[in-house]
Amino acid sequence: MAIRGVHHTGIIVKNLDRSIYFYHDLLGFEFDREPSPWFVGDELARGVGVPGASLRQVCLRAGTDILELIEYGNPPEPNDTPPTQNQLGAMHVGFRVDDIAATKAELEAKGVTFLSDVNVVNDGVLAGWRWVYLHDPDGITLELVEEAYSERDKRPAGIAAYLASRPLRSAL
Repeated sequence: MAIRGVHHTGIIVKNLDRSIYFYHDLLGFEFDREPSPWFVGDELARGVGVPGASLRQVCLRAGTDILELIEYGNPPEPNDTPPTQNQLGAMHVGFRVDDIAATKAELEAKGVTFLSDVNVVNDGVLAGWRWVYLHDPDGITLELVEEAYSERDKRPAGIAAYLASRPLRSAL
């Protein structure tokens, strides 16, 4: 198997045009390609595992990373609240930034609300991280992350210790 990396991250949104405004106009993601027309059909429904699926999407780019936003024309009811971060299947996307304080201040000036002040981690496996969560217009959790420094030289020993002590696969 030769998985070389993550091609893109997809987020299901309620209103594609509103989400394009947020991710493109406010967060600064560039268009990788223009928004698609509505896709429909049995092949699509099988491919995405959603009976009667209809969707449109857009791919946006931040550096070398692609974010795909997808709006379904046939969402389940009710469908107004994304899962909380502790629910199975919940996710978030962490965006790399160079200066988290300046980025947060710039986005706040544009009306973006954050869940907290910037969190600072100076020890443990995430030492060097500066992070803060925010929500997109649909309530999807996003994260800004600045890696102020890295202690990567400490990680191999921790990884080896985990692999040596983890439960056997048959016990899971």
